[in-house]
Amino acid sequence: MQLTPPTKNMFYVSLLLGFFGLILYFLGVFGVIEGGVQTIGHYAFWAATLGWLAMTIGVAAKGI
Repeated sequence: MQLTPPTKNMFYVSLLLGFFGLILYFLGVFGVIEGGVQTIGHYAFWAATLGWLAMTIGVAAKGI
């Protein structure tokens, strides 16, 4: 399947946000960021949620 330009860009944005959320989560788990998972977990959750939303928008744009 070939991705068109808007879909490809949204796919890369969603991957970037997903990896950012994963990195934030692991930094909180390993205690690199002060406050641990309780503090940084919210940011990791919202970064991953925005990544999922970007993927959803990309899939919707593929149908256009």
